[in-house]
Amino acid sequence: MKKKIVSKSAPAATGPFSHAVETEQFVFTSGQIYLTSDGKLLEGSFEDQVHQTMKNLAGILKEAQLDFSRVVKTTIFVTDMASYGTVNKIYGSYMSDPFPAREVICVKELPLGAKLEISMIAAKQ
Repeated sequence: MKKKIVSKSAPAATGPFSHAVETEQFVFTSGQIYLTSDGKLLEGSFEDQVHQTMKNLAGILKEAQLDFSRVVKTTIFVTDMASYGTVNKIYGSYMSDPFPAREVICVKELPLGAKLEISMIAAKQ
């Protein structure tokens, strides 16, 4: 059994995907980029963009009655590994020990020309 999660505090899904899908044990988020509530990429510093991405994920998790403390796995995509330190610092400010399992993958391109995309898996119990 799976249930679609839709968050009003995250930008609307614009394709054939859900903000997240909830199963009996887990919530799987779709990859989030730094879209604002009006569906446009946040302009400004890369640091602000990472915070916006985390804000979008927080809204999705909240809709599922969860928060970052329940995240067990994170996947982070970046278009430049030089941004690793910045991503690591900001991401780490939202997480606590025991930290989720995680990987950071450098890719050529991301949707809408974004420089960062993050997806998460959170445990319900």
